[in-house]
Amino acid sequence: MTYCVGMMLNRGLVFMSDTRTNAGLDNISTYGKMKIWEAEGDRVITLLSAGNLATTQAVVSELDERVKAHGERNPSVLETASMYQVARLVADTLRDVIARHSDTGQRASSVFNATLILGGQIAGGPPRLFLIYPEGNFIEAGPDTPFFQIGEIKYGRPILVRAYDPDLDFNEAMKLLLVSFDSTVKANLTVGAPFDYHLYTVDSLVRGDTGRVEQDDPYFQTISQGWGDALKQALDSLPAFGSMSGN
Repeated sequence: MTYCVGMMLNRGLVFMSDTRTNAGLDNISTYGKMKIWEAEGDRVITLLSAGNLATTQAVVSELDERVKAHGERNPSVLETASMYQVARLVADTLRDVIARHSDTGQRASSVFNATLILGGQIAGGPPRLFLIYPEGNFIEAGPDTPFFQIGEIKYGRPILVRAYDPDLDFNEAMKLLLVSFDSTVKANLTVGAPFDYHLYTVDSLVRGDTGRVEQDDPYFQTISQGWGDALKQALDSLPAFGSMSGN
């Protein structure tokens, strides 16, 4: 399984993805689920993927081919005029890949599903963030839905819902996301470190800070331990059951 998050802040866009693609007692594998395209000074585009690995990698490969052979395979993510058009291109590519795979005789809905988070900025427009479904349709983030999750979302979502603020700086956003990912990892074996991240600053039009957080990273271990301790302290500080009802 997978866990990926794309988040809109006043300062820019924040992306994080896990890298686990298979989990078992004797078979754990990792694969990057984040792709970044950049034309410095013109655009930066980030794609996160969850679902069938063959499908998501086929989508990325096709989009890469359009970039490399742009004279023959227009449009490409580096030539479209707006982020909305990029979202349409990516959505169409995803739908086409799934349709081709389903022609082999297996149902795309059960075998070849994939969901994508697409975000970035093109010169002349604002940063935008989209959630793209396997059917080829998509929705855009806004004030009421400022972040998207794909994959194993339920364990880390309550943390984001409670603590998200559009005025978070990147350090605070990383802290929030690491808590969300740590909670997911502890609840589900199919999600695991290392975690890839990209911090894009609004109007910079260059790739922001990128990196990978390993399981044994000292900061991540501090966050994990601190979050666990804080929960225990918060639980201890709450009134005992029945103490406020007279029972």
